[in-house]
Amino acid sequence: MTDTKMVSVPSLRGKVTDAEWKARVDLAACYRLFDIYGLSDLTANHISARVPGENAYLINPYGMLYEEITASCLIKVDVNGEILYSPDFGDLKYGLNRAGFVIHGAVHGARDDVGCVAHTHTVAGMAVSALSEGVLPLNQTAMRYVSTGYHDFEGIVLDEVERISLLRDMGQGSALVLRNHGLLVATGTVAEAFNAMHRFEQVCRAQLAALACGRELTQVSAEIVEETRRNYLPGTRRPFGVMEWPAMLRKLNRIDPSYAT
Repeated sequence: MTDTKMVSVPSLRGKVTDAEWKARVDLAACYRLFDIYGLSDLTANHISARVPGENAYLINPYGMLYEEITASCLIKVDVNGEILYSPDFGDLKYGLNRAGFVIHGAVHGARDDVGCVAHTHTVAGMAVSALSEGVLPLNQTAMRYVSTGYHDFEGIVLDEVERISLLRDMGQGSALVLRNHGLLVATGTVAEAFNAMHRFEQVCRAQLAALACGRELTQVSAEIVEETRRNYLPGTRRPFGVMEWPAMLRKLNRIDPSYAT
């Protein structure tokens, strides 16, 4: 009979600082939510969260589905790629994905303002990443992303040399299109990252749907697009994700509260 049990590891509750445990719970919740909202890709891709007060971050074990991630299974790694803590996965021998370390370690190491980094390979995100025009300001939400950065494809992200161009292309922004690859967001908190990627994905889906109609598109003036973009900037409104995050956690607790173990 096929084993259907979840991957089980010892709980870290009470064995790490309260700040790290909260970061673990929030990050595990984000993985589960990405899966629920169609943002996962089997065992590929990564979401990482900085450990408060430390030069380290948490990331998923390579080989686990997003729907399986728990607070205690997350691997703790420093920005140089040294694993500071990993559960004993037994015969599964799950470890750190190389591409995850190259991308996430680069951003966390260079950007003190970033608390969470998320990367996806959704159909919509990959499709838009292949369009020369990139993200178009076709709707209100898309105007939030008109200053998105673009990073040209250099092959599978395995070489640390690519960190230089990746960081250059991201600059101090919070969203990046990895051309011919996918999407990436870098935000202050896990709650903000979920909001940013969920909206980014919606923008890509809406753009593809509009383009697929083959009809003339309604254009918005550059002045209105810029005014709308400014209204989405930090300082002009409360941080994205703050209001809905407790509701998202309630949703998860109704579905399956095991993420917080």
